[in-house]
Amino acid sequence: MTIRIRREDIEGQVRRVLAARRVGGEQAAICARIIAENSLDGVTSHGVTRFPHFVGTIDQGLIVPNVEPEQVAAFGAIERWDGKRGLGPVMATRFMARAMELAAENGIGCVAARNTTHWLRGGTYGLQAARSGFAAICWTNARPGMPAWGGTKPRLGNNPIVFALPGEPPILVDMALSQFSYGKIQEAALAGRQLPVPGAIGFDGKPTSDAKEIIETLKAGAYRLLPTGYWKGSALAFVLDAMAAVLSDGLASREVETETTADVGISQVFIAIDVARMLPPRELQDRLDELAAHLKQGHAGDAEDVRFPGEGAERQRRYNLEHGVPVDETVWQAVQAL
Repeated sequence: MTIRIRREDIEGQVRRVLAARRVGGEQAAICARIIAENSLDGVTSHGVTRFPHFVGTIDQGLIVPNVEPEQVAAFGAIERWDGKRGLGPVMATRFMARAMELAAENGIGCVAARNTTHWLRGGTYGLQAARSGFAAICWTNARPGMPAWGGTKPRLGNNPIVFALPGEPPILVDMALSQFSYGKIQEAALAGRQLPVPGAIGFDGKPTSDAKEIIETLKAGAYRLLPTGYWKGSALAFVLDAMAAVLSDGLASREVETETTADVGISQVFIAIDVARMLPPRELQDRLDELAAHLKQGHAGDAEDVRFPGEGAERQRRYNLEHGVPVDETVWQAVQAL
């Protein structure tokens, strides 16, 4: 059953749990804000729902709280950093902030980070840039979790990629390269829902939409999520993995630890672009409004409402701010028990 929780109560519970694990106040506050905001925007799979798993990676010593990232190389507007397996949301926030600093100086900035951990919702860092007036592209690799198109053994990470543009509201694309992220599958399994289309290869070797079965295959070590767009998603997952590993001098998906259920030691890239240098903010907003209006002209009859990327999350945020953040009751009980 879904219940409604105040944002402040979510942040308070997250800070309490992290403080008990001696996570510093600033780092705990960043994690609490991001986890609450992810659920506030309707991305519960990478918010409160994922928090018990997030805490488990700390308890297992897979993630190292309170460390600071280290710059290891610089090439003009491009820098390479080591995340030292610190808290993923904290490291990603700092890496995007540094990319924006480089962009403010040079027009564009790029931070390639190695030895990082799961950043929760990638869109967080696209919004971080967009709300500061920057366009952004960022992505991460991950441990192998899906086969290449035409294969049966896991060789690719789902390697989420994010695009963002400043606007009111910001334009935001945030997508994993599997048909569904693990969090979305977990969310459907908890709710007893089928996925709308097949999301993985099941125990019988055939594509399945049964979210609970997919979770069971993952628990059994059968990481066979289907790539989005099939061969196209397969190709994109491969090249993003290669670029992240090369730019950061970090691990590729095949080298990331597979004996755990966590993405640790992964590689990420954060690119920020100072679009105000090329187009004043008012002109940019007018341009984006024109494009969104044209998109919505595709609405016909009883077709589903046409939305530009990021618009749905903005609506969800406003609604949840008024009515409370939706949280699965079982998950909330688990958080309170941590």
